[in-house]
Amino acid sequence: MSTVAENTAVSAAPPKPLMARINWVKLAPWLYTIALFVLWELLVIVLQTSPTVLPAPSRVFQAVAQYWSPIWKNSLQTLYTTTLGFAIAVAAGLALGILVGWSKAIYAGLYPLMVGFNAIPKVALVPILVIWYGIGTIPAVLTAFLISFFPIVVNVATGLATIEPETEDVLRALGAKKLDILLKVGIPRSMPYFFGSLKVAITLAFVGSVVSETVASNYGLGNMMSSAQSQFNVPLVFAGLLALAVEGIAMYALMAWIERRMTGWAHRSSMSH
Repeated sequence: MSTVAENTAVSAAPPKPLMARINWVKLAPWLYTIALFVLWELLVIVLQTSPTVLPAPSRVFQAVAQYWSPIWKNSLQTLYTTTLGFAIAVAAGLALGILVGWSKAIYAGLYPLMVGFNAIPKVALVPILVIWYGIGTIPAVLTAFLISFFPIVVNVATGLATIEPETEDVLRALGAKKLDILLKVGIPRSMPYFFGSLKVAITLAFVGSVVSETVASNYGLGNMMSSAQSQFNVPLVFAGLLALAVEGIAMYALMAWIERRMTGWAHRSSMSH
């Protein structure tokens, strides 16, 4: 009888209202983006802003449709230079991060140099890269590499350098060598730091490649926006910015997905506490 009553109660339960069934967390980015464009459009209408100063989103989307072919080609070029520079930064940053985190002496010696190099605006290095390699793809790739390299090194080195001394003492007492501690404890421990740094590094890589394309390339979104700016084609400039935003969000989402897939165990263990 009790089972029948429970089944009856469950079947008689009213369905959730539509608003309660909507996943607002997943919808939030889309809703906020739409709201931003609506407010932007209204602001331009109310202030009667000239398209050469601040074009309305409708004008920007018109520019996207009108110049779709050059936007697409230059977007692919920027994506290529960004991902190539980012890939080099990942490989070199992971290797140097392990080296720096491996030894306290190396950490103490190299870290100030890396901080000083990171403090140099990378746009100041573009003319030097142009002198060395000429105008083209290579300066953009190297600028993307240089600007995204530092966060990866620092995060990997931090993950290795923050191993508890008690843990190292216990492992040494059990007969583990320093290399064993690095391979079996240090590197796995630094992986959440490493994959977390990729989200920051990929966005910085876009900054580096576009900065270089603006002044030292004949292709890419940076060059396209620079040419459009010289012709006072501001809607096309904003269309290029929109394309950059889409690429940046897509690559950031990809890095976040990789982080969840590779280091989900770290997030689950931290949430259990």
